[in-house]
Amino acid sequence: MSLTIHALQLDSVWEDKAASFARVHALLEAAPPSPGSLLILPEMFATGFSCALNITAEPRGGETEQFLKKLAADWQCCVLGGLVVPGPGDKALNQALAVAPDGRELARYSKMRPFSLGGEAEVHERGTAPVLFEWGGLRIAPLICYDLRFPELAREAVRQGAEVLAYMAAWPLKRYHHWITLLQARAIENQAYVIGVNRTGSDPQFHYNGRSLVADPHGIIIADAGEREHELCARLEGSVVRDWRAQFPALRDAFE
Repeated sequence: MSLTIHALQLDSVWEDKAASFARVHALLEAAPPSPGSLLILPEMFATGFSCALNITAEPRGGETEQFLKKLAADWQCCVLGGLVVPGPGDKALNQALAVAPDGRELARYSKMRPFSLGGEAEVHERGTAPVLFEWGGLRIAPLICYDLRFPELAREAVRQGAEVLAYMAAWPLKRYHHWITLLQARAIENQAYVIGVNRTGSDPQFHYNGRSLVADPHGIIIADAGEREHELCARLEGSVVRDWRAQFPALRDAFE
């Protein structure tokens, strides 16, 4: 089985959902995703990485969730996008939501490692476990930005059966070499495809240079979006993951 993925390297408009939605539409109209594919947007794509919960947080079924569902229906693809929903107490949850073309919720993952250095831990509660969904014959685990620095999260997802690790992010230019190296490392150590979908542009705190990419299970970069606002396309082959895991049984040795 094979799966085409489209990674939307978006220049999110700071704390302006309507303007960010319009940018998404423009990119998709310029390069329509193929029916049946997986479309992935960056972390908190609608607002940028803001800690202003009065702007970012929405109830379940809110406008960003409805936007993602409409994208899935309009383009007949699975859509994986970032949003913020109310959490326990006065905190919220930074989530990745996967929806099918018929509106079904396939997965809802809450970021397990809020970025404390950026103040995120003060407003976002951490999630408790990885989640998986299947699309195009591959088992996919969504993860979010700072999660990338914690290899145990990816390993637990793979233990549960993940063949693709999909990281959505707002990863700044000043640490972009960490981004690339860690994505490749997660691919090599987990014998999995790794997708990194980063934003580009700027917000009041950081500049972002994109570099959304796809690494194969050997850690080889097979697609790289560069730095501009752009839709990246790549094709993933399930047999590449399964054959390599059978030929070189490092995961079996890790889990025994």
